[in-house]
Amino acid sequence: MLDNLTQRLAKVVKTIRGEARLTEANTAEMLREVRLALLEADVALPVVKNFIGKVREKALGKEVMDSLSPGQALVGVVQQELANIMGADLGEKSSRLNFATQPPAVILMAGLQGVGKTTTVGKLARYLRQEKKKKVLTVSTDVYRPAAIKQLETVSGQSGADFFQPDISEQPVAIARAALDHARRHFYDVLIVDTAGRLGIDEQMMQEISGLHQALSPIETLFVVDAMLGQDAINVARSFNEALPLTGIVLTKLDGDARGGAALSVRHITGKPVKFVGVSEKLDGLEEFDPVRMANRILGMGDILALVEEARKNVDLKAAQELEKKLKVGGRFDLNDFQAQLEQMKNMGGLSSMMDKMPAQFRQAAQSTNFDQANKQVGRMAGIINSMTPQERAKPELIKASRKRRIAAGAGVQVQEVNRLLSQFEQMQSMMKKMKNGGMMKLMRGLKGMMPGMR
Repeated sequence: MLDNLTQRLAKVVKTIRGEARLTEANTAEMLREVRLALLEADVALPVVKNFIGKVREKALGKEVMDSLSPGQALVGVVQQELANIMGADLGEKSSRLNFATQPPAVILMAGLQGVGKTTTVGKLARYLRQEKKKKVLTVSTDVYRPAAIKQLETVSGQSGADFFQPDISEQPVAIARAALDHARRHFYDVLIVDTAGRLGIDEQMMQEISGLHQALSPIETLFVVDAMLGQDAINVARSFNEALPLTGIVLTKLDGDARGGAALSVRHITGKPVKFVGVSEKLDGLEEFDPVRMANRILGMGDILALVEEARKNVDLKAAQELEKKLKVGGRFDLNDFQAQLEQMKNMGGLSSMMDKMPAQFRQAAQSTNFDQANKQVGRMAGIINSMTPQERAKPELIKASRKRRIAAGAGVQVQEVNRLLSQFEQMQSMMKKMKNGGMMKLMRGLKGMMPGMR
């Protein structure tokens, strides 16, 4: 996200050196670069003007600590204001969902057609079930598109939430009231209401969703917007904000947009916090939004906390501790361990998802990587290991020519791929030793040679 801004700031940090104070002269060029990068990222012009004004006001006259260059000091001011413009000044609790009501807590989802609203309902249901331990019911009031109702039924099933089957001969308000009554009688904690969207703003849609809001009195009214809309997202957000008392925003498709200006603009225009971001098409691809951490990612500082949280949720901690203990006492890293590491990587979203949360210097080390090819290769490697016997996985040195041919036939690959896997396994063995003695940078340099396309 906002890769252009990250690159521009990195360049300017290097050019401002050796001064003890930030002045109009030594910040002018950097502020110009920031302004251009924000505009290219499709951030709304009023937001850009406001942002640059605040950065200039806070930066001028600021003393530069001995340990920082003027460029680094200015980046600190930019980071703070980026976080503020995305909601840090509203306070941490503003980005959390509110459940302070008599159950069921009703969450009304609003937004245009095609922004990922129905998929987001499924993701949110999964999040509420797994992270908040809530009993969740979903319902669609989109009587105009039966396919939308079927889609919500499908994603609700995949998320583990229950689905209320609507009578499409009824009006949306009647459907919503019936679902709410069902949720009360069956003791649901949360009812998520998906609404009909249009390709553009129209009066009928706004009247319908306003009627739903009046009938349901939702505790949360979330505006779902496609991050790729850019400037158009501003006008849509303004219209919904005028029609509904929004409580928060969900930004979808953040993974597919290099510009990402909507993240900076929508909150500023509506005054409402961004509560969630969609970072992949998978049902687990919904993250709580943290403005400070997002500002760090924009500035190339990465989001190591998100990576740690991902590991906490998906990594088998007991297995990791056992491997660490095994290596410390001189045990061998074998193909069983290698397969477990591949599985953990897959559970954390693959290489591209992990790399996206790394600081800029790590991403640069792998900028030529074809991650799609690398992730496919991970799957083939797992298949090859599954074709081995337990003895071969424990003692890879047993795998000679005849065994390689048998393994290749079992996995449906060429013998050359078995040879490649064994070579990559040896590299991984070496990397595990470096993890003990040399830290993350050595690991990343080793990882570059492990996957196809990593040069």
